[in-house]
Amino acid sequence: MERIPYCLVITTAPDAAVAETLAEGLLHERLAACIHMQDIRSRYLWENKLCREQETALWIKTLEERYDSVEKYIQEHHPYDLPEIIRVPITKGLPAYLKWLADTAGGSGSSQKTL
Repeated sequence: MERIPYCLVITTAPDAAVAETLAEGLLHERLAACIHMQDIRSRYLWENKLCREQETALWIKTLEERYDSVEKYIQEHHPYDLPEIIRVPITKGLPAYLKWLADTAGGSGSSQKTL
């Protein structure tokens, strides 16, 4: 069986409503198979100021070959000037789950379905 590289893309949104919109858009476009969202407290430096924010984190499960499209989608639809977009490789997982991820995220050779 051909190895299909998988990845997790992490981003944050200013609130749950923006996170929901980003998640549903990514899923509708078949750029991801599954997205987990969680409310978080963020601390970061921005323009030399300490920022304290409530945000929503998104963990986007997708394929390496879809990463560029995921990144572009987030940049085009995200309200931040500089959104966090981090790619983490998935090196192992339950084979049946990874097959579902590949089939759902529309990788090469998989059937693409409309939501």
